[in-house]
Amino acid sequence: MKLTKVSDRLFPTFPSLVDNFISRDLMDWNNWNFSSTNSTMPAVNIGESDDSYLIEVAAPGMNKEDFSINFEGDRLIINSEMKDEKKTNDENYSRREFSYQSFQRSFTVQQGSIDIDRITAKYTEGILKISLPKREEVKPKPPKSISIM
Repeated sequence: MKLTKVSDRLFPTFPSLVDNFISRDLMDWNNWNFSSTNSTMPAVNIGESDDSYLIEVAAPGMNKEDFSINFEGDRLIINSEMKDEKKTNDENYSRREFSYQSFQRSFTVQQGSIDIDRITAKYTEGILKISLPKREEVKPKPPKSISIM
């Protein structure tokens, strides 16, 4: 599945066209991704429970083989690279389309707070879910009642 920005207008409005042209650096090809946020980074959700951190990365149309996940020191690093080449031959027409997508995201956590041997990752329905279990010593403890003598 490919993600394309769609507008309900047949032609862009003149101010929008001029603003977009003026605001983009013509030599910066990173800006030509047709995104209103000027970013090709996937959306990320980060959650925390008493037991773990959960990171969800929206990356539809990819395969689990397209990702590389590493934990180094106090950083989780997610890399993704996807190449696609389509070739169409017709009697009067020949066309090749190349597609290349990549990104890298990194997240820093408190030093020594993650049980790195229990980190898990799963990719289903376009969402990469990474669970970072907390070490027992950093999990919140219930309040302890202290009796008075």
